[in-house]
Amino acid sequence: MSLSLAAGARPAVERRGIPRHVAIIMDGNRRWAKERGLPAIEGHRRGMIALRHVTRVASDLGVEALTVYGFSTENWNRDAREISLLFELCVYFARNELIELRRNNVRVCVIGDWESLPGAPRSALAELQAQTAANTGLLLNLAVNYSSHAELERAVRAIARDVAAGKLEPDAIDEALIARHLYTAGLPELDLLIRPGGEQRLSNFLLYQAAYAELIMTDVYWPDFSKDDFTRALIDFQQRERRFGGT
Repeated sequence: MSLSLAAGARPAVERRGIPRHVAIIMDGNRRWAKERGLPAIEGHRRGMIALRHVTRVASDLGVEALTVYGFSTENWNRDAREISLLFELCVYFARNELIELRRNNVRVCVIGDWESLPGAPRSALAELQAQTAANTGLLLNLAVNYSSHAELERAVRAIARDVAAGKLEPDAIDEALIARHLYTAGLPELDLLIRPGGEQRLSNFLLYQAAYAELIMTDVYWPDFSKDDFTRALIDFQQRERRFGGT
């Protein structure tokens, strides 16, 4: 469903019925920059500011987990210079957002094949996780070098190894077992997936987890996505009747 998030009166969200787990495809950074005659990296930088604001309001409203699509495996096809600058920005974010994250009691977890990144961003992300590990509030999942297809392949291989080793009977494989082998193991079911930027697709993000999630697509570019935009998306979620595949 496409949702207009036009500015208006400050929205008020009901504290009851807040989605426990929200995911965001942070899209539109490069188009935002291009329309303003700015380099692409400026769009990504402004996108990180938007992430700071949305993380803060998600924490304030009581969302338990926020999973954001930071860097996909397909992003390796971009210009090498842009990728290099993205990694520099990743290091900057990891080092400079720590105080803000601690202040808001946010714990960071990185999901995806992030350990295969170059040394500097890999070390910065590892340190960010370690420095926020004791926080007990919102869990911020950064999907970095992430692919839903690769995630499912990884889960199937792990399950197949257990079957081959005689540790698991094939008939014991069910949805719960599969879920325990995903990057999101132990998290609440995904309730809401938001995609700013005007596109109407999931782009290989949380395909298994999004089976019954509510979807909100908006034309607002991610760098312009505000606290009020996020709050309006939550209000829209609260007004929907969820059937989980039923009629």
